[in-house]
Amino acid sequence: MDFNMKKLASDAGIFFTRAVQFTEEKFGQAEKTELDAHFENLLARADSTKNWTEKILRQTEVLLQPNPSARVEEFLYEKLDRKVPSRVTNGELLAQYMAEAASELGPTTPYGKTLIKVAEAEKRLGAAERDFIHTASINFLTPLRNFLEGDWKTISKERRLLQNRRLDLDACKARLKKAKAAEAKAATVPDFQETRPRNYILSASASALWNDEVDKSEQELRVAQTEFDRQAEVTRLLLEGISSTHVNHLRCLHEFVESQTTYYAQCYRHMLDLQKQLGRFPGTFVGTTEPASPPLSSTSPTTTAATMPVEPSAAGLAPPAEAALCLEEVAPPASGTRKARVLYDYEAADSSELALLADELITVYSLPGMDPDWLIGERGNKKGKVPVTYLELLS
Repeated sequence: MDFNMKKLASDAGIFFTRAVQFTEEKFGQAEKTELDAHFENLLARADSTKNWTEKILRQTEVLLQPNPSARVEEFLYEKLDRKVPSRVTNGELLAQYMAEAASELGPTTPYGKTLIKVAEAEKRLGAAERDFIHTASINFLTPLRNFLEGDWKTISKERRLLQNRRLDLDACKARLKKAKAAEAKAATVPDFQETRPRNYILSASASALWNDEVDKSEQELRVAQTEFDRQAEVTRLLLEGISSTHVNHLRCLHEFVESQTTYYAQCYRHMLDLQKQLGRFPGTFVGTTEPASPPLSSTSPTTTAATMPVEPSAAGLAPPAEAALCLEEVAPPASGTRKARVLYDYEAADSSELALLADELITVYSLPGMDPDWLIGERGNKKGKVPVTYLELLS
């Protein structure tokens, strides 16, 4: 019990000394041992790495799981060391609703058939999303989280210990400085003839005491300097290890990009397949299978073609005879013209096509050898090709 009380009193004394030293430094009443410029740069680099790693980790979690309630639930499961329950993705849930709607509204109707096909595609998209989330969590989020919860905690612990060693060192320097000043003052011995013998004896005794205090302070300063230097070296080695952390995070970033590329390539292929399937159903309203704009990629054309295959659209490939056809010289057939209502706006890609506005009525007809996905449309004195999928034939 005595030992514990003595240790408690000693720890309280050390804590009080550090607090006094820290306060005096803040008010500019005490000198502070400064670290070298290289060490300060290492500290700033480590702090920047930690801060940006936290932000990237949190935002990646938002990207993979936009629902904040679900993120909180997953966080609690991780803290409780319990397995996170499997959760249905939004695409899979949408696929389930579409399949149920098709079953109730009639799976043999055009709408029901389309719902079933879209549900199958959404289910595949949901499965691809699940694989992407799993891969990204393992290859990207886990290394970032391990750095914050492992390496960074070790660095923070050693930095706090270095701060305490520096406060102890500066406190020893301050005590030594005060002891030397008191020793110099006590060394001014009063003249024995002009003072009483008692004052002369007390002055000599005080000088001896301060001399002992100076020796003790110098010994404490040497010990504090040794501990500070040792702790500074340990901390410096840990801070220099941030370079290895950057290399590891760079590798993880490449894996994240690869998994994301694979995910979007799968989604692209699934949607192309879905468009092809929907095009087989009469009365199904789809646009052209050609994307509005080509996918952006910084990779080489060979890599892009391997990962994101672009299927040529039948609507965009006209037969040679049709390409050479001058629409102004084409007369409508004596029979076979029909009225059609435009379902939604269509912007002409070139001068051979006719721009359309939703809900307007036009006259349409086909020519021998034309692509079945296209018709010739007339509105007043304007004439041009129009896509069948944008029309509802009335008569």
